[in-house]
Amino acid sequence: MSALLAGKRLLITGIITDASIAFSVAKLAQENGATVVLTGFGRLSLVERIAKRLPEPAPVIELDVTNAEHLAGLADKVREHVDGLDGVVHSIGFAPQSCLGGGFLDAPWEDVATAVQVSTYSYKSLATACLPLMGRGGSVVGLTFDATKAWPVYDWMGVAKAGLESASRYLALHLGEQGIRSNLVSAGPLRTMAAKSIPGFEQFEEAWAERAPLGWDLQDQEPAARAVCALLSDWFPATTGEIVHVDGGYHALGA
Repeated sequence: MSALLAGKRLLITGIITDASIAFSVAKLAQENGATVVLTGFGRLSLVERIAKRLPEPAPVIELDVTNAEHLAGLADKVREHVDGLDGVVHSIGFAPQSCLGGGFLDAPWEDVATAVQVSTYSYKSLATACLPLMGRGGSVVGLTFDATKAWPVYDWMGVAKAGLESASRYLALHLGEQGIRSNLVSAGPLRTMAAKSIPGFEQFEEAWAERAPLGWDLQDQEPAARAVCALLSDWFPATTGEIVHVDGGYHALGA
């Protein structure tokens, strides 16, 4: 397995703490031979400090996915560290508090628009910003949370994730002729920084712990990270537009 990503050059977004799924992806990717470049937003010094906990310290590029200048300059920033990209990991999501926790009927459009731009449209924005660096065999992988159901307290983030899942399929369609794949990993609930920001998220935790056929460890990001790394590798050359569930089997059950 140590050669799974040998020689791959990866751009990984979304590391906030070492409990982030993206951190586990970066760690596993390096352990499997990849060269990793990270992006950060806001508290860059925090991301840089977390990056030093990886097996190999990784460079951090500032990226606000709602900032057109950041996106336009991303390829040049990446070229300062690697000469191209074989894979991109989208681990970005945000919704204002009005969009979560049961406020679905009251959230104003301005807040919903923010959630959709950051959590959905950015998947396309990130991919197209990286296209000048990618060639045939490239892979874009994003993270979602099962959007086939309406979850208590998830509200407009659930809508944004549904859009993300659709956007991935359309990206698969439009990038396929260039030999670039687009897939998502649908992870079960994990105690990440993002999860802690959702009021009432413990409802998900209780359900998964009780019902997932394989069981579910709320603290273990590695299963989801392994799936991301597999989709970044050459082991899925003809798979695109797919959603791989890493949730202990919970999604397969009836209500």
